[in-house]
Amino acid sequence: MADDNTGAGSSRPGRIRATGRHPKAPGARRKALTVGAWSAAGLVLLGGAGLGVAYFQLNGNLKGVDINSALGTDRPRNVDNGSMDILLMGSDSRKGVNGKYGDDDGGARADTAMVLHVYEGHRKASVVSIPRDTVVSRPECRKTGGGTSPAVQRAVFNESYAIGGAACSVKTVEKMSGIRMDHYLEVDFTGFKKLIDKLGGVPVTTGEAIKDRSSRLDLKPGRHTLSGEQALGLVRTRHAVGDGSDLSRIQLQQAFVKALITQVKNVDLFGDPGKLYGLADTATRTVTTDSDLSSVNELLSFTRGLKSIGSEDMRLVTLPVVYDKADPNRVVPLEKQGRQVWNALHQDRPIPQSATKGAAGAPSDASDVVKSS
Repeated sequence: MADDNTGAGSSRPGRIRATGRHPKAPGARRKALTVGAWSAAGLVLLGGAGLGVAYFQLNGNLKGVDINSALGTDRPRNVDNGSMDILLMGSDSRKGVNGKYGDDDGGARADTAMVLHVYEGHRKASVVSIPRDTVVSRPECRKTGGGTSPAVQRAVFNESYAIGGAACSVKTVEKMSGIRMDHYLEVDFTGFKKLIDKLGGVPVTTGEAIKDRSSRLDLKPGRHTLSGEQALGLVRTRHAVGDGSDLSRIQLQQAFVKALITQVKNVDLFGDPGKLYGLADTATRTVTTDSDLSSVNELLSFTRGLKSIGSEDMRLVTLPVVYDKADPNRVVPLEKQGRQVWNALHQDRPIPQSATKGAAGAPSDASDVVKSS
């Protein structure tokens, strides 16, 4: 990937390597889900145009959240420059079948959220991971169960989802970035696993053994085709690689999503109509979207707009942060570098390499642990 191309960044020493706006585009917790699932949720539907009348059955699977009505006019200006911004999130509710991953503590929270910026022309993209333990200024939000939660100057990012679900998460990201989110996509534990299994697994190569009891992952060095359960374990792993921090886990997630996108591109969906329908059925049952995407026609149109973007066309970074002096279990954004990141996306420009210099977690402590096979 070239450093000076829009949305494309080269692998730098110390980083994990993996080969693997605003008018609508023509044509788309704790330890939980990763961007890999969120990308799969959209990309796996790329061949859906061949499903014909089956989309009527799939339409009833989708769940939508009316973000526009919930947030009203208190949002950043809608910049009409041909780019698109999507908030991708995972939820870690431990209810029902997700209970095997831990006790239900009264509500779901957000795992690492990611802002996907698709550049004008829809041939390149940048992804910005927001660590779940980032200290942010959270705006006033409507509570999921009714009532209002007042604005808080020092709040943990992933609490926004616990308080007000998708709408509060979008509002918090928009306040942080100054960028209006065009769309929202969310997946949970079980949905992630099902998508990976329906896809036939994701090939990766591990450069060292990864064994983490907490995430239930045990991989020897070498080539693997990860099942849904193994993939979920990988993207939840933090204690077995690097310094054991959430920032190392994010970089594992970023490596996995590149491998996932490569695998999606390599699968011949049209060659197996049954598999195509199974993937589409699983994806539509799995994702929660904003109401503008909550029909199969709109979701297919959205994903067709992403079909030209491969793993080599994506630059993935983590929001520049440092550990919080008041609480080493929290991170705080580096204001100058963070503004470089958000300004670049707002202007539909590449994220400068200087934006991540001096940030915690860069270069990666989990270097070369995972690559696509």
